[in-house]
Amino acid sequence: MSKVFNLTNNIEVFYKRNENTPRIALCFNFSINEKERTDGVYALMARLFMQGTKTRTSEQLANELDEYAIEFSVELKQDYIRFRFVCLNEDFSKAIELMTDIIKNSTFEEFDKELEKMKGEIIAELDSPRAKVSDAYYRNMFKDHPYGSTYTKILENVDKITKEDVLEAYKKFMSNSRKVIAVVGELSESDVKTKLEKAFGDIVNDKNETSLLPVRPLEKEDVAEIIKPDANQAHILKGWIVPSYNSEDYAPLLLLNIILGASGLSSRLFLELRDKKGLAYVVRSSYEAQALGGNFSIYIATEPKNIEVSMAGFKEEIDKIKTNLVGEEELENAKNNLIGKWAFTQETNTQQACLAAHYGVLNMGFDFNQKTKEKIKHVTAEQILDCAKRNFTDKSMVAVLKP
Repeated sequence: MSKVFNLTNNIEVFYKRNENTPRIALCFNFSINEKERTDGVYALMARLFMQGTKTRTSEQLANELDEYAIEFSVELKQDYIRFRFVCLNEDFSKAIELMTDIIKNSTFEEFDKELEKMKGEIIAELDSPRAKVSDAYYRNMFKDHPYGSTYTKILENVDKITKEDVLEAYKKFMSNSRKVIAVVGELSESDVKTKLEKAFGDIVNDKNETSLLPVRPLEKEDVAEIIKPDANQAHILKGWIVPSYNSEDYAPLLLLNIILGASGLSSRLFLELRDKKGLAYVVRSSYEAQALGGNFSIYIATEPKNIEVSMAGFKEEIDKIKTNLVGEEELENAKNNLIGKWAFTQETNTQQACLAAHYGVLNMGFDFNQKTKEKIKHVTAEQILDCAKRNFTDKSMVAVLKP
């Protein structure tokens, strides 16, 4: 049983009661409506939320969370910041108390320490070839757009970030963002509503003006090449700007992803490029939908000598899906695969709360996933073909890392 209600300040709350579940999950999402002043401000702010409040040091926070076995995280996503916890039903009040303190009273005092720590972690992450090629891909695909704020861009600008930048971003973030809460567990609706009202009913929620612009289409094929002398593999990432949630292409793109490379051993890219041609260590596709636009990508890790033949293999598979109708059995298998995956990733209270809050903060409706599932069931082979023709054009982004 699920229900949607509003707090007195009009924060929308999705509540779902799951009987006989000993742990309750809550996600509180705040939309990002403005471009950060300097790349990395939001990433640093998200980290600093866990580093102390007006009443608790970071150590005291960690000890309290540990004492009550509360799993708590603050995560920066492309379109929002998510505060999330899961705890035993009897500790819901304590978890709410800690979340309230973190959201309302963070001091951001460990600024310098956390800044250095973030720099070190980014440098370590970028030592991975896969992370490096991914960084180049997104940085160039979303040039001059917030989605292009990658690790390398953050490193270039991180020393310009001041504590005042973080405090200003926090102030705007609290006063101008779409705020959505999702709670899934066994506690009664009235109990949950009372506690949420007391904790969050006073948060400003009368403004949700965005200055962010939709993703611009690519104008031509663009290639970014990264030379990593010690690399023993080549990594290739090719992609297209494609529509997102609100498009008629959303459901077909989800299925195209399963057919091409997201269904493991049975996907076309795996069968053709790895099994038959022996080109790949790893090959996959990905479709990422965001509030301001989407991208569809193909990735392969291969021997450096196989770069050109791998690119030709990409083109061959894309041309096939743009030219020939998908067979009835393959399409049905893709639908079952996708719906089955979704069922698997929506089993726990935490997964259900995070999913509802995700669609809620994007203003898609808390039942968007269920509606999409019904659309997927009715997608035809002709729709798949038309979608592929519309979106897989010669205006693409290619990132290649090689020795």
